[in-house]
Amino acid sequence: MPQYHIEITDEAEHDLSYYRAYERKAITDGILTQLAYEPHQETVNRKRLRDNPIATWELRIGKYRVFYEIEHDDTVGPDDAALVIIISVGHKEHNVLYIRGKVVKL
Repeated sequence: MPQYHIEITDEAEHDLSYYRAYERKAITDGILTQLAYEPHQETVNRKRLRDNPIATWELRIGKYRVFYEIEHDDTVGPDDAALVIIISVGHKEHNVLYIRGKVVKL
């Protein structure tokens, strides 16, 4: 089973800086645990999104939401090397998504 490389965009770094240190740790631990292997496999906490302006995939870590894309390196093989790109990080309260404290419509 291949391990995926995880890259966090500058935008997502800014999103993470909005949270307290213990929240950032919980989010980054969740990212490493949930996305290092088979990030394309839907689970209770991971799902493919339809018609989403932010990203194709969403990872749920408690109230936090991590939006990401998956890029495969076809020169090596579809399952041999891939990159998970963290696009944005936010949190949900009820059915409302907040990124850096601002409401985001999906």
